[in-house]
Amino acid sequence: MSTDAPSRLHLRALGAEDADALHSAVRASLQTLSRWLPWATEAYDLATARAWIAHCARMREADEEHHFGVFDDASGALLGGIGLNHRIPAYRSAHMGYWIADAARGRGVAVAAARQAARFGFDVLGLQRIAILVQPDNGASLRVAIKLGAVCEGISRDAIVFQDAACDAVVFSLLPRDLAPSPADAGGD
Repeated sequence: MSTDAPSRLHLRALGAEDADALHSAVRASLQTLSRWLPWATEAYDLATARAWIAHCARMREADEEHHFGVFDDASGALLGGIGLNHRIPAYRSAHMGYWIADAARGRGVAVAAARQAARFGFDVLGLQRIAILVQPDNGASLRVAIKLGAVCEGISRDAIVFQDAACDAVVFSLLPRDLAPSPADAGGD
């Protein structure tokens, strides 16, 4: 397999047994993640990882949010996280957020994971629209949205808060018909 091809991966809900792996992946990627994610700080510890996993379980049980760990099939390693949140059931919509550990970046993992999460949203949750909001300078996340097939709708002013400051966001929408096929869907690997 070329280094550009994503590993075979799967998404699953994080469990208590994943707390150490989550903590390790975040800590190892802190310098990259902290540029874009407000929770990725020097204060991120094992208790924070455990609290996040418990939060995810409560939100999943309430059918309000669905967060997943991204796992490598061969090694079982945690490669990152992805979630569908800010659900509005009446509008059949949600937002998607994702992060990938530094060790797994540049291999198509984020796009493959986002495709799986989007399919879950459309096929299982019955969503008709998934929004992806990205800070304009976050080139990696912008590329993921584009490769996924999401359509850029423009800039939403002061749409997100990061480090206590309002920030603009590039808004992408993904509809079922926009979802780019994976190479496996086309018969490739």
